[in-house]
Amino acid sequence: MADLHTMTALSPRDTIPVGVPGLDEILAGGLTRARLYLLEGTPGTGKTTLGLQFLLEGVARGEKALYVTLSESADELRASAASHGWSLDGLELYELVNEMGLDPDSEQSVLHPSEVELGETVREVIARIDDLRPDRVVFDSLSELRLLAQNPLRYRRQILALKQMFAARGCTVIMLDDGTADAQLHSIAHGVIVLEQSRRGFGAARRRLHVLKMRGVKFHGGMHDFTLDTGGVEVFPSLVADDHGAVFSMVPASTGSRELDALLGGGLVPATNTLLLGPSGVGKTTTAIRCMLEALERGQRASYFLFDEGRQTMLARARSLGMSLDTHLASGALIIDEIEPAEFSPGEFACRVRRTVENGGASFVVFDSLNAYIHAMPGEEFLVLQMHELLNYLNQKGVTTLLVLGQHGVVGDVRSDIDLSYLSDGILLFRYFEAKGEVRTALSVLKSRVNAHERTIRELTLTPIGLKVGDALTDFLGVLSGVPTYGGDGALIAGGATVQGANPSETR
Repeated sequence: MADLHTMTALSPRDTIPVGVPGLDEILAGGLTRARLYLLEGTPGTGKTTLGLQFLLEGVARGEKALYVTLSESADELRASAASHGWSLDGLELYELVNEMGLDPDSEQSVLHPSEVELGETVREVIARIDDLRPDRVVFDSLSELRLLAQNPLRYRRQILALKQMFAARGCTVIMLDDGTADAQLHSIAHGVIVLEQSRRGFGAARRRLHVLKMRGVKFHGGMHDFTLDTGGVEVFPSLVADDHGAVFSMVPASTGSRELDALLGGGLVPATNTLLLGPSGVGKTTTAIRCMLEALERGQRASYFLFDEGRQTMLARARSLGMSLDTHLASGALIIDEIEPAEFSPGEFACRVRRTVENGGASFVVFDSLNAYIHAMPGEEFLVLQMHELLNYLNQKGVTTLLVLGQHGVVGDVRSDIDLSYLSDGILLFRYFEAKGEVRTALSVLKSRVNAHERTIRELTLTPIGLKVGDALTDFLGVLSGVPTYGGDGALIAGGATVQGANPSETR
């Protein structure tokens, strides 16, 4: 990033928006006007598309825009724009190769205009710039210009001459390059943006962007995911939780079950996240839906990010347990977002969560489940960093978050793909156990950073009228091991509820 001592406060007239969603946020408002920028990337990373978006943004603002091409014809550019649903009307296209018939073996000599005659390439560019007087220019690409220059010294002199000419005429210029530019060219440009693309064994290619330099701007550093799809390039700035603080209350809210509230020490607290941990089919999703439904009935808005289960299956299961979500879906208070993890990058997912909170007003968020998200990540360390920042962000916004994480195994040795327990403010542990020839479910709270929670283990049952949490299993030993022993004087539990003189309460 730029030295703090060199930063200057730019007025709105000094900065122009790029026109690429997310990129202006990374660049602290956009590009400094009348400067030359380098956009690097291997073929297929989206350089041409981003360049067209930059120019079309200028056209939409009433500015003059020019695309100078040595690598693609005007017809190819129009076809590329049409694939995104764009029209290039109002945008000037200048084909250097076609109009001049340039020969790569021809001698080119480029010096400053005030000294000697320029080579044909730069001379024609200057003539077109003087004729049109554009505000924005994209030069595509430097690799062809490098071949025409024939040697590094002449090439550098050409770029310097172009830079001075553009600056003198007040043009904001983006030069495209295939990534073979050397450090000297980086030093000439006012800013350098690099596009990268990596292939994976399965799923969509991962595309990332980073700003290598940007003089006088405190830009957002690091790697940022982006997509190239119909409609153009969209960048997803990496999430920094500390930039998103909010004011909120941390009064515990009910889960919809008095017994579960008691187990949690009063309920779920806003600005905290709770991990629902247990093997498959043990009731994690049902518990998450019950808690979310209670929040919806209080008038909150909620978002449910569904990774594994189908939307219709999840809704049908909720109805069968007396927890219909249809009314809240119809009103828009609930958004169920089906995520295909193989097609999403971590940055895109984080941006999707941000939008549902900041634009959709969601104050209750569920991730179900994180297992698919884990497997879609390139490495464990990236998952932990991404989830840490995302959970911090949700906490800063006062959101109540539930994380569903499935474990391998049924009883005995039960393990997780990754340990996220230290990232969570609370942990709700689900376990199968055997009693009286039946497989039962036990529920306990292992951790709560904000509440004095119960240390007891209760039984959980799912019925057609909802979720039921029983009394503490005080007469059993080794419940969490899966094969408990009974040490009480009374009868064993029966029908999913203890018979110690009290029946479990139903959900409110």
